[in-house]
Amino acid sequence: MVRRIYVEKKQGFDVEARGLLSDIRENLGITEVSRVRMLNRYDMDGISDHLYEEVKTAVFAEPAIDVIYEETIDISDADYSFATEYLPGQYDQRSDSAAQCIQLISMENRPEVRSAKIVLLYGSLTKAQGDVVRDYFINPVDSRVASMEKPETLAMQMDVPPDVEVIDGFRGWSDEEVIAYRAAMDFAMSDADLLFVRDHFQAEENRDPTITELKVIDTYWSDHCRH
Repeated sequence: MVRRIYVEKKQGFDVEARGLLSDIRENLGITEVSRVRMLNRYDMDGISDHLYEEVKTAVFAEPAIDVIYEETIDISDADYSFATEYLPGQYDQRSDSAAQCIQLISMENRPEVRSAKIVLLYGSLTKAQGDVVRDYFINPVDSRVASMEKPETLAMQMDVPPDVEVIDGFRGWSDEEVIAYRAAMDFAMSDADLLFVRDHFQAEENRDPTITELKVIDTYWSDHCRH
């Protein structure tokens, strides 16, 4: 079961939100934005009801300065909203720290935690202006727009890659066919190099190579890698 909570700093402690508002008005020149709210969203999987109640305020929020919204939050009053999260493979310190803290408290298996940031803009801004703020805030090198929907699982979904292409008949190709193939693939190898590879697979491997094997050989055959 995936649990979701939103954590927002109370007014007076919302330094990050007020800083973004100032940034939007001064650096982007979008003075139509009158207010900014920012929330940290956490999805967690693999924790019990009892543990969830314990870590809710011990790990994710401080009741004195934070407001917690469980599962859902009404953002219909915002004039523009977006969510952002790190790209898959990027290190998310917020998620990692939360998962470590939960594991220290439970002394059990480490749960899955995924975080995102929700930005709510208020004012008479247009959608185009909201898009400018979103693109300004999200660094595409390490982050992306996140879905507002709660996932059914936090397990990483992996697509099964297709089988590696085998170059059928390669070992039996004529010299002319090998040379034409080298030109079509724009290999760094010379014609003589690829002919040598063909002869190797014909005499030693007794099979046709995969496209991956040919490209790896070609990479290591390049001028840079030879040195």
